[in-house]
Parts: sequence; structure tokens; C-alpha cells
Amino acid sequence: MTRSLGICLGDPSGIGPEVTLKAVAAEPPGPGFSYQLIGSRALLVHTENQLRTGVRLTPADDAPQPGEISVSDRFGAAFEAPPAPGSSVAARAAIGWLQAGAEACLRGQLAGIVTAPVNKHAIVEAGIPFIGQTEFLSELAGVQRTAMMLLGTDPQGRWLRVALATTHLALRKVPDAITRPKVRQAIELAAEACARLRLPRARIAVCGLNPHAGEGGEFGDEETRIIAPAIAAARAQGLDAVGPLSGDTVFHFAVRGDFDAVVAMYHDQGLAPLKLAAFDTGVNWTLGLPFIRTSPDHGTAYDLAGQGRANPSSMIAALRLAKQLAGA
Repeated sequence: MTRSLGICLGDPSGIGPEVTLKAVAAEPPGPGFSYQLIGSRALLVHTENQLRTGVRLTPADDAPQPGEISVSDRFGAAFEAPPAPGSSVAARAAIGWLQAGAEACLRGQLAGIVTAPVNKHAIVEAGIPFIGQTEFLSELAGVQRTAMMLLGTDPQGRWLRVALATTHLALRKVPDAITRPKVRQAIELAAEACARLRLPRARIAVCGLNPHAGEGGEFGDEETRIIAPAIAAARAQGLDAVGPLSGDTVFHFAVRGDFDAVVAMYHDQGLAPLKLAAFDTGVNWTLGLPFIRTSPDHGTAYDLAGQGRANPSSMIAALRLAKQLAGA
């Protein structure tokens, strides 16, 4: 049976179509797999005429053949050329393609989706309530036990895997958003991710929120009141969780190999070191969904769109991870 992965094109005025074509050219489906590109066929043809990747696009059908790269353009607008950056028509198309891919997964038609970047501000300006793709997909799937994990390798091939206890929030709201259940859930999902990656162990480092992990309460009590009890509860389940550890040193030890994953308390605490280590190869993996979802760890890059210069490395890594998780 052919396993199909959907690739949602993201914002059609960004680099999504370009990095998608470059990625599928560099990482073909291979035996037993097919790709279904969810977006505008006309836009992909326009982009392919510029790039000349050699990707052969076929119309999507209900019986994909192994190695096939097809296009499903039944959803959203059909663009002969990229629309204006930040436009409402681009935002609505991006959301329509994302929703179509997720619903195909929920129907069992796709094993998972790889999602190209979208512009959150443009989506909100178009009148669509939106926090991020992780939150959108969690709500669509009807699940609450989800978390973002970002993972990638540094130039020496050393892995860094970071799960987030909170996602897209203003920094002033983070302390109130951190709860024992959220921290414990992030630890559990990080351990499950290590198992799905078939790592020999799942040793999880957990960051504190405050400098020096609170310095015994001198800089805040979230570590003693919330984070440490959540770690203790996870350890009581048999999970190998360590912390709270100071966020300014823990990533050094993680890259060194002392830990298999890190749970960070907020977005930039985890993503700043991840992007330092793996700026071009970082992948966003949504843990806890009933289907596979990965995405490149970059934005729409309007300033690069249409120039053929966008780096597809992160999209390639997202595609490879999705195939690995789907059993390639």
C-alpha cells in the first residue's frame, strides 16, 4: 500500500512553493511513498518554470502510485502568479490548504502533512482567528494534549531537541501560563517523541523559568511551586526527567549528548539555542496530534520570494522526518 504525505504550500506569496519544489526534487518519495502537494497547480507550474527542478507534477487521485508527486488544487484560490505579500487572498489560501491537508489526514487519506510557512499577521488581518499552525491543527483535530518540538543538528551532526511547555505568548503572560499539568505534559510528550524516534533512551532536561532556575526562590518561585513538582510527578511515572535546570547552561549539555531532549518553558528560551545550533536544518514537529505534522523552522521570507534563492534545507529535513515517522 502506498503511503501518502501531504505538503501544504503555505503562504503563496512567500517561499513555500519554491522550497517545496526544491525539497521534493532533493528528497523524492521513494519506494512505497507518494507526495500530494496541496495548493495551486498553476502557481507550482509558474514556480517550476522559474526553477527548472525537473519535478513532474500529476493531478491527484484516490489511488496514488509509489513515487508519484501529485497536486491537489481543489482548495483555495488558483494563482497564475504569486499574490501580493500579506494579502488576504494569500492568507485565506494558506489556511484553506492547511485545513484541507489536516482533514485528509483525519479521514485516513494521508499519513501526515508537511506544512510550508504561513504569515500569522496576514491571517489575523484577513479576519481568521489564528495563533499558530500548532494551535490551529490541535483545535481542528479536537485534541488538547499537544506540544511543539523543534529539532535539528549542528554543523558537527549533534542533535538538539526542544519541546515547549508554552508556545506563542507575550512574555509577560508566560509565568501565569506555566502550570504543573502543562510542564508534565511537555515532559511526557518529549519522552514519547524520543521513543518514536527509536532513541536508545529518553533523558529529558527541564528548564527553569527564571535566571539560575530561580536561585532557590531568590528570583521567583515558579521552579519550586510548579516546575519541580511536575518533574517529580513525571519521575514517579518512570520517566527520566531532570531539573529544573538553568536555561543558560542546559543547552550546552544537551548538545554535548547528556540529554536527549530539553523542555523549555517558553518559545524563545527554547528556539534561540535551537536556531543557533541548527538554523538551516531545524524542523518543527507537532507532538500529540493523531497524525504526523512537521514543518520547516522558518518564515515566509517575502524578501526572498520569487528570486530562486531560498534555502530548502529545513523543508528537506521536515520532509525526511515525516517520512521517518511514517515508517520509511
